[in-house]
Amino acid sequence: MTPLAGRTALITGGGTGLGAAIAKALHDAGADVVVAGRRKEPLEDVVSALGARASWRTVDVADAASVAQLEESLRGTEVSILVNNAGIAGPVASLTDITPEEWDEVFDVNVRGTYLMCRAFLPAMVERASGDVINLASVSGKRPLIRRTPYCASKMAVIGLSSTLAFEVGPSGVNVNTLSPGPVDGPRMDRNFRLEAERTGKSYEQAQDVFVSRAALGRMITEEEVGAAVVAMLGMPGLCGADVDLSAGMVA
Repeated sequence: MTPLAGRTALITGGGTGLGAAIAKALHDAGADVVVAGRRKEPLEDVVSALGARASWRTVDVADAASVAQLEESLRGTEVSILVNNAGIAGPVASLTDITPEEWDEVFDVNVRGTYLMCRAFLPAMVERASGDVINLASVSGKRPLIRRTPYCASKMAVIGLSSTLAFEVGPSGVNVNTLSPGPVDGPRMDRNFRLEAERTGKSYEQAQDVFVSRAALGRMITEEEVGAAVVAMLGMPGLCGADVDLSAGMVA
């Protein structure tokens, strides 16, 4: 028996990137997985690659009506693992150049979306006296990241939401934790390095080297490592109210 056999995991932002990697790791560990996101096509691709025990749903996590529709579509499915991964990077700009609309969009997805998903799927977990919620934050919620104030502030909010929520539902047998990845090797960081190179007049390679040198291991982490971390966290029954750094030593 694989460790998560018989459990159903719901992963938001599950069509690409970290969400898809987390879905694969959970599926490999034996869980049934439901990937959810705004765009149908990438969700279909993930489900096709995973095969049996995988399905998809569309949802806009920032929209209460859309989350309610998702909850209704899964009525009768015992979702015992909720991974709130959906998030957006937001603008790369000085705070005074960021519009209120841009600020609100980041918080709507990254914080309101986490709240709405927990609000929808926690009651059934509490009633069953078991379940796990893992909210994706970031090490950027805990250290300066210049020109990224809405993203950093939103991720710190997710950490605060999670630690408090753990004390609300922990006595009912539900574990709530936060996973804070560091920079993940992939398209998003490529974009950030290009923008930083343009801003500073450095080459792409120089911008990347400056950033990566801040990590104790001298590298970024991978999507597969994030998926493995989610599975590992679910294998620790006493883990509750924790914020797990996965950053190759970036915080240190």
